[in-house]
Amino acid sequence: MENRLKEMRAERGWSQSDLAEKLDVSRQTVNSLERGKYDPSLPLAFKIAAVFERPIEQIFTPDRGDAA
Repeated sequence: MENRLKEMRAERGWSQSDLAEKLDVSRQTVNSLERGKYDPSLPLAFKIAAVFERPIEQIFTPDRGDAA
């Protein structure tokens, strides 16, 4: 899954630690999410969407190679 977390975080001037605190996860989790090494659970995806005040679909998209 691809995501826009790094871009959206940078737009707000937040560090990975800032975002991690808002999501109640570790900075390492944020780093793994941004690098595409980890896909969030559904509850975490909803929490991320709430923090950024955007629909999940504007943050996460399937990899181009993933089946629809």
